[in-house]
Amino acid sequence: MLSTYQYPSYQYVRPPEQSGGEKKRYPVVVVGAGPVGLAAAIELAQSGVPVVVLDDDDTVSVGSRGVCYAKRALEILDRLGVGDRCVDKGVSWNVGRTFFREEEVYNFNLRPQDDQKRPGMINLQQYYLEEFEIKRARELPNLELRFKNKVVSVNPDEQGATLQVETPDGIYSIETDWLIVADGARSGIRHMMNLEIDGKIFMDRFLIADVVMKADFPTERWFWFDPPFHPGQSVLLHRQADNVFRVDFQLGWQADPEEEKKPENVIPRIKAMLGDEREFDLEWVSVYTFQCRRMNSFTHGRVLFVGDAAHQVSPFGARGANSGIQDTDNLCWKLKLVIEGKAPPSLLDTYSEERVFAADENLLNSTRSTDFITPKSKMSLTIRNAVLTMARDHAFARALVNSGRLSVPAVLTESRLNTADTEMFAGDMVPGAAMEDAPMQENGNTFWLLERVGNNFMALVYVSDPAEVNLATARVFKSLADAAIPIEVVLVSAKAGVALEGLRVYVDEKGRFAERFDARPGTAYLIRPDQHIAARWRAFEANAVKAALRRATSNVN
Repeated sequence: MLSTYQYPSYQYVRPPEQSGGEKKRYPVVVVGAGPVGLAAAIELAQSGVPVVVLDDDDTVSVGSRGVCYAKRALEILDRLGVGDRCVDKGVSWNVGRTFFREEEVYNFNLRPQDDQKRPGMINLQQYYLEEFEIKRARELPNLELRFKNKVVSVNPDEQGATLQVETPDGIYSIETDWLIVADGARSGIRHMMNLEIDGKIFMDRFLIADVVMKADFPTERWFWFDPPFHPGQSVLLHRQADNVFRVDFQLGWQADPEEEKKPENVIPRIKAMLGDEREFDLEWVSVYTFQCRRMNSFTHGRVLFVGDAAHQVSPFGARGANSGIQDTDNLCWKLKLVIEGKAPPSLLDTYSEERVFAADENLLNSTRSTDFITPKSKMSLTIRNAVLTMARDHAFARALVNSGRLSVPAVLTESRLNTADTEMFAGDMVPGAAMEDAPMQENGNTFWLLERVGNNFMALVYVSDPAEVNLATARVFKSLADAAIPIEVVLVSAKAGVALEGLRVYVDEKGRFAERFDARPGTAYLIRPDQHIAARWRAFEANAVKAALRRATSNVN
């Protein structure tokens, strides 16, 4: 039990398959009610796809576990209906500081640009995120949560999969067209299917201590190399909700995990860090090692792997849950189109391609961070400490300091779903990039661009004056919304105005859209349902947009 959080207990309900009801086949079954599995289930259910979620427990995760949720993940959680709850409860921050012994040698700001809805990062205990997601899931009529339902076998075939599920009432069978596996790093389904996961385990151990205390520390990420209170090792400090501070102490591979978790060994470490005068209570303690590895493919027929079941990284950089949430964001719109018969099953191959690329980027950054934090030889340690010493005064050395390159969205520039540029653009909003946010107005109401983009295809067309769009062009725009895969066309302009055919107009009141998207009159962007850019042009042309949509949905001959 925790002093700051009361664990909910979710009721087990006898499944209809064990109550003599008619046997039913489900479009999608998700295994695992952690942050990633719930994100997948919510997104599918919101889009009209019925989902059943199976989980072997009846509560949320024990201990704080995942802590940091990055801006991109928050933008996705906004679309799932839980972003506000997370930000309101969590601790927002943008600045991180790195110390060598007693001196600060480096700092960074995750959100150097103003006019963004979300902070660079929030700190929030994982159990809160799961609780918020479960509340949201229960609001959706086509999403069924089954707690105390443990999958004990899986039999995949060309039409889907059949699962044997153990409950307090015995074992039953459930059939599904598509199985999403989100059962974590020790994935039981991955083992049942004899699928390999490749990578390496790092020979080091870290102690997590969640400490309850009242402290006036700024809401920043602090990382120490070789501090006087923990010589020769590293320490990480984060503030979380409820006056809980997360401290990670590097221990070394020879440390005994069970001994290190004992309060009589943990408390002296914390006192050495905080001083004897600081009052605190020990909330939760764990010792972990970590791995950097992934599956070769995240799709296996109609069995789709997401999150830690598909890939694992070290906690330095907050790339675990953030990456998993982005997995579901990439997968679910594609799966919906395939289920509806609007895209070929080959579209799901691009889920694996794009998210394997992202996983490899995370693994590379995570491995480099780990090598810097835990040097494997005396020479490596000497070089690392020299870099930290020079970083106080030299910019080139600061660029080499690596206490965890923090999570950012992968830029999918090599995706085969992209349509290549044919004209020059400046800035970062290239095909394959996740969109930047911008403040907007519509009919006098102020909102954020990303609040209105996502879950379907959208074309954003920048115009000097909405009233200048002629009737023929407006009707072409409207016709795209009536296609089998609709594209909503929205005009973006620095000038308010009324457009023909009832077209929507977003007013770029501060010029941030024009600035961030290098937009000038005529510029058009095609946006995927996951808010990634599929294509862009200097002049809108309907046939080019239709061709880009076909490419983005794998409907290309």
